[in-house]
Amino acid sequence: MDLAATERAKKYIENLKAVLCSLEKTGAGNVRRVIEEASRYLRDAEFYLERTDPLTSVACSSYAEGLLDALSILGFTNVQWPTRRPPRVLVGGTFEIVHPGHLYLLKKARELGTVVVVVARDSTVLKLKGRKPVIPEMQRLEVIKSIKYVDEAYLGSDPLDIEGTILRLKPDIILLGPDQAVIEELVKKTIEKLGISVKIVKIGERIQGGLTSSSNIAKLLLSGGPGL
Repeated sequence: MDLAATERAKKYIENLKAVLCSLEKTGAGNVRRVIEEASRYLRDAEFYLERTDPLTSVACSSYAEGLLDALSILGFTNVQWPTRRPPRVLVGGTFEIVHPGHLYLLKKARELGTVVVVVARDSTVLKLKGRKPVIPEMQRLEVIKSIKYVDEAYLGSDPLDIEGTILRLKPDIILLGPDQAVIEELVKKTIEKLGISVKIVKIGERIQGGLTSSSNIAKLLLSGGPGL
């Protein structure tokens, strides 16, 4: 399923629900009938989203929005749409040697919203991987900042503090790569502990072809492998 389209469909539905709730006791006669018709389109939008058809869902929501906007333009209602801020999408990683897998992850994050990247500190890499990173943290951060898909980039906490990072950066979505199982469990536990609404999205598999592992690239470099 197209993650970007799904998130967009959900946001449209969320906004429609908020506006229709504010119009619950507004209008009579034909005005009321138009509002009820918009409500039916909302139900259609939810129906199609449940059946993994986000594009049709967005189309239904758009019809509903058009009806409500028309009432507002004609002076029958005063529709105030919620601010449609793109969701903040948090991506974390070492980004030791940036490769096509990293670029794929960041591209997918941009499709979902504003991309906020946390680059692991050298001390965190040592703790989790049992070795110091080849590229120091400040250099890794500067490389990530230069990638066009990235809107914001920061060094992680030292020591690692997932709870503090989530509270500080306030993501709506946390996007994880296929090899971040350990972090995934820590993030799930943190979100549950905080009792906040943050969606976890995980890319299931690595992209095929080429070198898509920083550790493997480093081993290849050290061994003087093929083509080096």
